[in-house]
Formats: sequence, structure tokens, C-alpha cells
Amino acid sequence: MVLMSQTSPSHGIRTEVFQYKSGYASLFSGRNNTKAFRHRTSNVTFSGKLKRGSKVIVAASPPTDDAVVATEPLTKEDLVGYLASGCKSKEKWRIGTEHEKLGFDLKTLRPMTYEQISHLLNAISERFDWDKVMEGDNIIGLQQGKQSISLEPGGQFELSGAPLETLHQTCAEVNSHLYQVKAVAEEMGIGFIGIGFQPKWERKDIPIMPKGRYEIMRNYMPKVGSLGLDMMFRTCTVQVNLDFSSEADMIRKFRAGLALQPIATALFANSPFTEGKPNGYLSMRSQIWTDTDNNRSGMLPFVFDDSFGFEQYVEYALDVPMYFVYRKKKYIDCAGLSFRDFLAGKLPSLPGEYPTINDWENHLTTIFPEVRLKRYLEMRGADGGPWRRLCALPALWVGILYDETSLQNVLDMTADWTREERQMLRNKVPVTGLKTPFRDGLLKHVAEEVLTFAKDGLERRGYKETGFLNEVAEVVRTGLTPAETLLELYHGKWGQNVDPVFEELLY
Repeated sequence: MVLMSQTSPSHGIRTEVFQYKSGYASLFSGRNNTKAFRHRTSNVTFSGKLKRGSKVIVAASPPTDDAVVATEPLTKEDLVGYLASGCKSKEKWRIGTEHEKLGFDLKTLRPMTYEQISHLLNAISERFDWDKVMEGDNIIGLQQGKQSISLEPGGQFELSGAPLETLHQTCAEVNSHLYQVKAVAEEMGIGFIGIGFQPKWERKDIPIMPKGRYEIMRNYMPKVGSLGLDMMFRTCTVQVNLDFSSEADMIRKFRAGLALQPIATALFANSPFTEGKPNGYLSMRSQIWTDTDNNRSGMLPFVFDDSFGFEQYVEYALDVPMYFVYRKKKYIDCAGLSFRDFLAGKLPSLPGEYPTINDWENHLTTIFPEVRLKRYLEMRGADGGPWRRLCALPALWVGILYDETSLQNVLDMTADWTREERQMLRNKVPVTGLKTPFRDGLLKHVAEEVLTFAKDGLERRGYKETGFLNEVAEVVRTGLTPAETLLELYHGKWGQNVDPVFEELLY
């Protein structure tokens, strides 16, 4: 779950003023040309950093409520233009990888407390020259260049990586981050585990992070699903954020990503335990999303409609219920209210006030489908895992989506998949993984083709990146998901004790 409001995680923290420029409509290709994204901002300077002593302190996330001042109300065309402004030429495409991990006390296996997390963040900042991100008096993250470290609601430790050109750079970034975290954490008696769901502890055992937006979500989640609090406090994911060149390119990548997301879920399934016992799923993390908040999650069947484009995604996002608006360094609870009403100046919590583009940017981060559109596309279907899988996940999607031949092969392969078949895979994969029946065979057989497409795509890129697929190649060869391997250990060598998983998946 990614909730960095003013950030585009694969494109760095925004500290500049976002300028609306005319002519973005020329970036569109396809059916849905729209009006240009009009110049509507006053030139407001934004100082996102404060000096305290010798260290830089970055204001609370999101610190952008005053960064852009609307001189006239936004229109739907402006919101469409915002998404379209993500279009960029192929030579500017980058790879942004994000991953979450669970910290725990090495002696007791209990989750890290906020006090321990605060100490860890401060120590990493001092030792490795990261800027601190504060909310009030609480440290809630770190920033260094275009990388950021943030906290999920239950203290899950997340790296949002910089936009990088190659998978070698991506894996080097992951390794550098894990080295820095481990160097400090080991001195504290803290370890980190790469897994998709907290394997041992109940929700009541998980600490609550002091972030205003999470309090609003925590109150709202039980009203819209039975598993939303588990999503917030006990899940971990790895995802990759990728670029597109035009509206038509976005559509093709969105469709390929959605169709194949259940395969990624199967390949990276790594959450078979809940509160010390098998939970009946290979990916409990994925299952949790089926009953978190169906107004903001799922497989988005409208993406496969002939009319789909930026405008249709905006229409969808306008009707996803809001969580909050950020004003004067405070979160205003708007849970369940309509951004469409906000656009018309009719939001009950802020009567007569209109949204800025920052409000729209924040709102887009509170939508959680299997593939998410911002000014780039996020592949969101995978469980967190050990470091090799943190490199393998972006390798899989880069090989498919950044190579024209592989992308077309996937689109051809999935062209006749029905809405019902895509939803069936989404529903069954968390339970049966690669053994899920599909047409005349198993999902394993589809995964074999997909892996070939990914490998061929990486080879054509010419960066010698295919080795990063070795981790998933073994899963495809055996048909055994990472979760099934853990379950074999649990029922065998571990003697039905889940505690050894903390050592097995220790970073």
C-alpha cells in the first residue's frame, strides 16, 4: 500500500510548483483527445525544507497544501490533463521500485514499537545523511534525493525508490537500502522480514504509527469491509512503477498489467500464515484486498472497454470516496465524501472551497486497484519477499511492458480472456496459486509463456538483465509458489512452529 501523498514514488518527492501548461493534449494518441491542461496556478514558491541545527528537516507528508493556489476552480479537463502530463518519450522511461518489510525484535519476535522505529530513522538519518520527514514532533520518514523511506500504518518500513534506468541500478538501490537499515537495526536487536503478511502476531499487537491520515482510515475501514484494518496493519507488498509514452501506450500497458496481475500474485505469493498457523491461503495479502473496500480496489473491468482512456479513469476516480483533505498542516476527515462534489465546491467538510491539483494528487493515492494509474502505472499484485524477489518483480514487468514485442504478445495472448475469467483468476489465485485451473490447463502453463515473454523482452533491452528473473523462473519450473515452500517447511522441518519463518525470510 502506497500512501505518499505529495510524492510520485517512482519519480521522487515533488518540491517544485506544478505548473499547468497548455498543449498537453498533444501528448494523447487515440480516441480521447481532450482540452489542453490550462494554465491556472499563481506562481507560489514552496519551501519544503526547514533547517534545525545542522540537519535538514522535511515538513510533514504531504506538505503541499499551500504549494499550489488555484486561481480559478479546476475542471475535469484539468484532472485528465494531469494524468496525461505523465506521458514521456521512451528514452525517458524509468523504473521505480517500492517495497515494504516488517521489523521485529530479534529476541521476542514482537513487532517494532514506534519508539524503536523513531530511533532507527534518526540513526539512519545521522549515519547515512538522509533528511528527516516530520509530522508535528514525530519523525515519520526519511528522504535522500529521489528516494524516500516511509512508514505504513503498522510500522511497515517502506523504501520508495528513485526513478532508475536499469534493473542493475534498481537491485543496487535495494541492496544499499537493506545494508543501511541492517547496519543500524542489528545494533538495536531488530531484524526485518520479507513476507506478505504478519505471520505471528494479532492485530492488537501491532503498533499504530502517529500519522494523521491513518487515523482517518482506521476509523473508516470497518465501515466498508471486514479486512481493511488487516490490510493497513499487517500486509507488505513490493511493486514497480512504470512509464508510458501516450494515452494509447498507457491503455495497452494497463490492460496487459491487469490481465497478468493474478500471475504476478501467484509467482510472488508469500503470506500463508496468520497468528502462527496456516491461514488456508498462499497469498493472504491478496485475499485481504477482496474485502477491504471494493469501491477503491479490484480488477477494473472498464479498462478493457473500447472507450477507456485518461478521461474514463478520471470519471472512476471522481466517484471513489475520499479519505481526507490536507489544510494548514492538518488532515480534515472527508471519509466517504465525493471528490466530484469537491470539484463543484460542495464538499460538506469544506463548504465553498475548491480542490487544488495537490488535492487531486492526494486523492489518487487513496485508490487501490490491482494496477493503479497516476502519472505512471503501478503494478500492485505481489507479496513482499526476500531481496532477490525485490529485484525479480520489476524484472518481470519491465521485460513485458517496456518491450513492444513482448507487450504485443501478452495483449494477443489475453485478447480473448473474458471479464469473468480475469475475475476468476483474481479470486482463486490467492488460494491455489499456479495450480489454478485455466481453460485447458493450469495457470502454471500461462506463467511459462509470460516468463518467456519477459525474458525475451529483457534480452532485447540489451542491459544483460535476464538473471534477475532466475528467482521466478524456479517458481514457474516447479509450480510451487514461495508460500507452498514455506508451508512444506512448517509441516516438516519446523514441526508446525511458525517462528523459524523469521529467520528463513530475514533480510
